[in-house]
Amino acid sequence: MLDIAKGSPEAELSDSVTLSLADELLDRLESRRPLRRVLLIPPDYTRAHSGAGPLTCRFYDRLRDRAEVAILPATGTHFPIADDEREAMFPGIPAEAFRVHDWRTGVQTLGQVPAEVLEQLSEGRIRQPVNVQVDRLLFEEDWDAILSIGQLVPHEVIGIANHVKNILVGAGGQDLIDKSHWLGAVYGMERIMGRARTPVRDLLNQAAERFLSHLPITYVLTVRSLNAAGKLVTRGLFAGDDTECYERGAELCRAVNLDLLDRAPAKVIVYLDPQEFKSTWLGNKAVYRTRMVIADGGELVILAPGVGQFGEDAEIDRLIRRYGYRNTPATVAAVEANPELAANLSAAAHLIHGSSEGRFRVIYAPGRMTRAEVEGVGYEYAELGPLMERYSPDRLQAGWNQVDGEEIYFVSNPALGLWGTAERFGA
Repeated sequence: MLDIAKGSPEAELSDSVTLSLADELLDRLESRRPLRRVLLIPPDYTRAHSGAGPLTCRFYDRLRDRAEVAILPATGTHFPIADDEREAMFPGIPAEAFRVHDWRTGVQTLGQVPAEVLEQLSEGRIRQPVNVQVDRLLFEEDWDAILSIGQLVPHEVIGIANHVKNILVGAGGQDLIDKSHWLGAVYGMERIMGRARTPVRDLLNQAAERFLSHLPITYVLTVRSLNAAGKLVTRGLFAGDDTECYERGAELCRAVNLDLLDRAPAKVIVYLDPQEFKSTWLGNKAVYRTRMVIADGGELVILAPGVGQFGEDAEIDRLIRRYGYRNTPATVAAVEANPELAANLSAAAHLIHGSSEGRFRVIYAPGRMTRAEVEGVGYEYAELGPLMERYSPDRLQAGWNQVDGEEIYFVSNPALGLWGTAERFGA
């Protein structure tokens, strides 16, 4: 059932409007059944721009006096949310309301998607069953409502992020995380990004239909983009318990989050906010989200003052350091030859996602990594200081710039969109 559908490409929904829509949604849910136990599943701080923080605070404030409310940030394989991040994103909510997701050991196995499904979705590239696992917290209590809160945004693995992904990946277990990511990588991320219907989306939808339909999940989905003044605004809010809220929201997401250029820039500069991007696991959105716009033989320069490691999990960090960001054939061969990589397919997928496949140069300028570390995984290294002086994010505007006679294209936050040419998007 579709409960909320408000927005358009021109809309700028104010905070008061979005919070009133949150109130309306709670009123609708309470009209159907008393809400005595409610689980909120927002994203973590890496999705701080989603608008999910204020919505989560509103739901908590409305419910706290009459219901048991728990909050499970959908961290997936990311670091657990830190105290300062939690306080910044969810101000006023006490720490004891939060739970920590453990994607390796804190999950319950619900069942299995047969190998034939993955074979069909991957066009014969993969034939493996998929174990569907979800955080045990969803089943340890008899929840009256589970509110999954997040942003619809172009994504390198699934096409457009959120909806059932927030549950099955953000609060999911290793096998589905691994195989969904590997499916997207071997199918081809440039066939997936920015598309509402993809093989990975179909896999997660099938898993949800088989194993989550008995849970009282309502999806609360924002669509956000920069306005003409460069301010991040909410373009839409969609909520419901089935796929219609996703379909309606994804249509708007494609309208406002796909940045189509009429020509491919030879040099792209991407800035990674140090508060948001501390690893290449997240920082490589700079590679994912711009790869469809960079000219063949071009350069991608990544200004990464906060990046100090590769993976956000010790084992994944080790694997990235060992195998590096090579091309697809090299990574597929490494998976076939090395059981440790085959046992961590999400890491292997990330290695493919982070490679330019030799089509353009990737030059990393991290604030907290050495030349040896960067070059060891296959990237070019540059000193951060001189590049920050030349391409100061404070002086550049989003889009085309001239810097001392050099034409560049600047992206201030790669998490907020997907850049490409009309030709490469098939538009």
